[in-house]
Amino acid sequence: MRVFVLDKNLKPLDPCHPARARELLKKERAKVYRRYPLTIVMQDRVLENSTTHRHQLKIDPGSKVTGVAIVQECAGRVVSAFEIHHRGQQVKNALESRRSLRRGRRSRKTRYRKPRFLNRRRRKGWLPPSLESRIANIETWVRRLRKLCPIPAISQELVRFDLQQLQNPEITGVEYQQGELFGFEVREYLLQKWGRKCAYCGVENVQFEIEHIHPKSKGGSDRVSNQAIACHDCNQGKGNQPVEQFLAKKPELLRRILAQAKAPLKDATAVNTTRWQLYRRLQLTGLPVELGSGGRTKFNRQTRGIEKSHWTDAACVGASTPAKLLLNGVKPLIIKARGHGIRQRCRTDKYGFPKAHALKAKFYMGFTTGDMVKADIPSGKYAGKYTGRIAIRFRPRFMLLQKDKGFDVHPKYLTIIHQADGYEYSIPK
Repeated sequence: MRVFVLDKNLKPLDPCHPARARELLKKERAKVYRRYPLTIVMQDRVLENSTTHRHQLKIDPGSKVTGVAIVQECAGRVVSAFEIHHRGQQVKNALESRRSLRRGRRSRKTRYRKPRFLNRRRRKGWLPPSLESRIANIETWVRRLRKLCPIPAISQELVRFDLQQLQNPEITGVEYQQGELFGFEVREYLLQKWGRKCAYCGVENVQFEIEHIHPKSKGGSDRVSNQAIACHDCNQGKGNQPVEQFLAKKPELLRRILAQAKAPLKDATAVNTTRWQLYRRLQLTGLPVELGSGGRTKFNRQTRGIEKSHWTDAACVGASTPAKLLLNGVKPLIIKARGHGIRQRCRTDKYGFPKAHALKAKFYMGFTTGDMVKADIPSGKYAGKYTGRIAIRFRPRFMLLQKDKGFDVHPKYLTIIHQADGYEYSIPK
């Protein structure tokens, strides 16, 4: 990725190539301002004497992962990409645990008091905490990136629209109703619902076809709940047979398909619930917000021959996507929301009975849980150099968290490279 650059007054300039950033740091014309994402601050330049270009911040909201890309409009270059991993399910599980503990305590100590349900008023625009956390993560990073890069506009994947009337004013009738995006919305929904696998044989990475579970020739409808994706061989082999006849010798697979056909998409529901609220929050930034549909995103990505991922989808959001996107060598920064700790002082066992008491202090020997550190361990079982997050204890023995395991390390071997801010960072290899 490109390196973000600030002038000496901390105003954003155009991002630069990593080699240029190394040269500026070597000549001491710049200093490191932030490690994740890597940002340098110039010591001898101001915004008024520099040339900047327009950059578009593009967002592809998701239930579990949100893709973000910054595209330089004049060159069509993706200068930075991010994948934000949300913790909505973790928030939901924590609230359910708290609810069960409170209910148990109420039943043990005040059996006469009934639960309260109808005496709470919710403000306008209220969302459940698990959904609010997703929007808060996106808001946080929109605010941060605006401070690091000249961004005058935002693109968000939200609703369907196309420019076919502008491209072809003579188009009418059925051709206008179908248009270039015809079928992309339903296909994308079915691909997500069936996990991008053939519903009957489970094959991946082939050309899929839309298949009617209950054949139309036998009275089946075009409802989405009656549609699945199948490879060409399975679609031809099934023909117009009812699915019960086609899978008569595979009862387990038949039950799974019938159950999945009617199962709601939890992740899609979360995105549908938050999309308008996110749009209103982005409007509060004062920047123009362009809207694009999932069908338009897929259309832009396929016509430009780009592989699917969260950040490449973000780069293809909206009609403002350049005709040619330059994204060779771009690796997204993986951002995982970890929260800011808990306020619970009394720790309980699985039955809700107290077993320990947490100290109120947050820091120990200058470290706090969540700090990104560099460890240089000279000897012992874990001798070597490591980078990762730490979890402190109030004694000189911290837990250094790695991808596959964690181990104890003395704080004298640790150097902070990024202070805790509620997120964990990594770059895919």
